[in-house]
Amino acid sequence: MEPACDGAGQAADDQRLGGDRQTQHDVLEALSQCANHRKWFAEFARPYLGEHPIEIGSGFGDYAKQWIPHAEKFTATEADTALLPGLRAAMAAYPHVTVRSLLLPTDERADHSCLICYNVLEHIDDHIGALRSMAGLVRPDGYIVLVCPAFPFAMSPVDIATGHVRRYTRRSMTRALAAAGLQVVDVRYANSLGLICYYAFTSVLKRQPRIGGTMNFYDQLIVPVVQSAERLVGRPPFGQSVVAVGRVREEAEQAAG
Repeated sequence: MEPACDGAGQAADDQRLGGDRQTQHDVLEALSQCANHRKWFAEFARPYLGEHPIEIGSGFGDYAKQWIPHAEKFTATEADTALLPGLRAAMAAYPHVTVRSLLLPTDERADHSCLICYNVLEHIDDHIGALRSMAGLVRPDGYIVLVCPAFPFAMSPVDIATGHVRRYTRRSMTRALAAAGLQVVDVRYANSLGLICYYAFTSVLKRQPRIGGTMNFYDQLIVPVVQSAERLVGRPPFGQSVVAVGRVREEAEQAAG
């Protein structure tokens, strides 16, 4: 879960080392109001969805609603049992959606066309084990799409309160994907201005994102400009988030590696 309009994933208590539950809920609720940012970041996963994607850490279901119309079936998962009733209620209007509890790492196997995991991996100590578990839920040649907070220097009191154990760079994310046996398809930064604003807001001013005010201003007025600029100029050299796409290798290819 990345504050300052950067995702709506929620990991389980076991995955939130030192996290404060009320802060986690407050930030997640604030993020649910960031509609422009959510639509922008949902686009990163759309080319890879296939007919039956699975989302890890669906939270309130805000991102799931962006992807559901583009899939024949959709599986939304959540590790936090306190969020499951609300997630089931949010998904009740979609007959082709399955809602279930899932905690990573896991030995479970499945053949989903794609796995989407936004702002969850940074909560998990054994992130390589979690990535391997994700690969086990996706068919060979399927994709894993990740969004995680970027740059360790931006680790703030809000990160710690929400249970983050790391922030990524392009290099560290690439290493993690390779260590988990995934083929690296794409790793990029996104939301360049968001990194500057987040660092100033949470590390310098020591403030926590809340509903309304600064977050609404950023989402409604700044996000469309940043999105358009990054589309125009291409990949920014830094950003608030790392967006990564990995491909699950064929079993024979995995064994050879």
